[in-house]
Parts: sequence; C-alpha cells; structure tokens
Amino acid sequence: MLTRRLFLGAAMAAGLASQTSAGAAGGRWLSWVQSYVRGGRVIDQHQKGITHSEGQGYGLLLAQAFGDQRIFAELEEWTQRHLAVRQDRLMAWKWVPDTQANVADWHNATDGDLFRAWALLRAERDSGWSGYRETALGIARDIADLCLTADPRVPEEWLLMPGAEARRSAERVLFNPSYILPRALRELGDAAGEPRLIKAAEHGEKVLAELALTGFLPNWVDVTGTGFSVPLEHDFLWGFDALRIPLYLTWSGRADHPAVHLGLELMERSNTADHLVVEATADGRILVESDKPGFLALRALSRCSAFSDWPLSNDYYSDSLLMLAQLAQREGGCRM
Repeated sequence: MLTRRLFLGAAMAAGLASQTSAGAAGGRWLSWVQSYVRGGRVIDQHQKGITHSEGQGYGLLLAQAFGDQRIFAELEEWTQRHLAVRQDRLMAWKWVPDTQANVADWHNATDGDLFRAWALLRAERDSGWSGYRETALGIARDIADLCLTADPRVPEEWLLMPGAEARRSAERVLFNPSYILPRALRELGDAAGEPRLIKAAEHGEKVLAELALTGFLPNWVDVTGTGFSVPLEHDFLWGFDALRIPLYLTWSGRADHPAVHLGLELMERSNTADHLVVEATADGRILVESDKPGFLALRALSRCSAFSDWPLSNDYYSDSLLMLAQLAQREGGCRM
C-alpha cells in the first residue's frame, strides 16, 4: 500500500510540474517567488522581513511540486549556509536581516525541519534531482531522535514536539497540533527506516481526534497525564497556527478526520459576510476575521470543493496557505 501511495504521489507531482508553464497554478507560483523569494531566502514581510525555517520549508516543497529546480537549489543552498548552524541536522528557526548576528534564535521549529526533509526526499524520489536524499534522511533521523517524546497519558506512544529543546516532562508536554503532517512523517519514516516517525503520525492523528472531541482546536496545548490543559507559555486560542490542522490532514488523505470538520466549523463562525474566523478564544469570542484568499482556500479544501481563481494578496502567510492548499487538493484525499 505504501509503495502504491508513493507511486501515486510521484505521478501527481510530475503532473503538477508539467502544468507550471501555463495556467493559474503556475502563474501563482511565479508570483509567489517574485513576491517573497530573494537570493534563496523566503521573506516574511509581516515579521519585519525575517526568514524562518517554516518559510524555507514551504518554499522548498512548492518549488519541488512546481518543478522549479533552479529556485529549489537556491533555497536549499541558502538554508544550508544560514540556518543549518546547529550541531545536529535541524535548522535554527529564525534569521534576521541587517544585524551582526543574523541567527536570532538557534532553536529549531520541528515543522520547518519536517517540510524541508520531505521536500528534499521528494526532490530526488519524485523529481529525479540528485543529491538530496541523504540530507533528507539525516534530518528525519534527527527529528526522530530529538523531537519525539512519550505521551504522558500513554508512555508507549510518541508525541511530536515543537522543537528539540521544547518543554517536556513525564507529566506535561508542550504540543502544537498544527505541526502534525501525517503524510510527511510516514513517508520520511519509511524512507529513513524510522518506525518512530510512522508511530508519531498515527498517534498524532489520534491526538487530533481527541482534541476535536473537546470542541476546540488550539494553536498550542499541554498534553498531561490526565488529558489536555492550557499551555503554560502561550495563549489558548484558535488561530493562525491551528488553521493548518485541516490543511495537513486533508493533504494526508484524511479529509474525513473530525479535526477537519471542527476546523471548518470554527472558521465559519464569522459575524461578517464572506469572512472567516482566523483567531478566537475557547469561549467563542472572535478576535480576527479575514477574507484573504489563503484562508478562503482552507475553507474550500476542508469542504473538498473547487477553488476560485484567487490572485495573491500581498500577504506572505495567506499567499503561502493558498499555494499549499492547492497542492494539498491535488495530492490529498479530495478529488475534484
């Protein structure tokens, strides 16, 4: 079954790459590059022009999917030179321009490492771009060694931590639900011979289903021996992180997952026509609404409905979500 999934994934990626010279999808990719990529660096203009490991991971995956080998190589070269500065094979998560010490935080963010490793694996496996597989497997093994911990409720199960140095104990673990991308974990675990990553994907889906039963999907939560708790160092909100939960589950063929249905419900609680809720408290107080295309694309994906021909919005995060959602629709469990 895994072999069949890999074959289908390669075929879909090749089909997507063949369309990049024409059509809206290819045009959006070129616009995304022109808007946000400079010299191999993905720029988040709403965070004072910083580059973060998540953005590099997104860029690498999109470049592979759209068959853009030149941009892919530039992104990976910049990443190796500026973010691969730790003693392990994970990335520092934050690089700041125009400072003497550009690496503003050497800690890693596991989702960025996961996206980068998956993109590098796909580059060689699906696109035939040589020289990337071993780096992908090395990153995957370090994620398994450094970014997994026991679930306090079921110590034989693996939880994916938000970073190698993230807070954890036998009684309480910080958890970001939006870091669970089951498809990437499974494919990397299979390629690297790391069953712990495959188990983390399976358990991650279970944890997300358990969270959905609470009626709320937070950006951050603590997993404790008795269940879930408000995190010690983060606000307890549905928001810009948690929006990605339906995206990653649908991309992984789990459009039927209860967290996809709840995520759609939370988005659609807006009081403003044609807007979605992108930040809200657990008691339902709406903090931020938006009609930007990236958020509308997440709703379309969660509904398994066709996308509108939305242009980019000059907002890095919304535009990145739009690109990823269209890729997830092509590769995931929704077939239009």
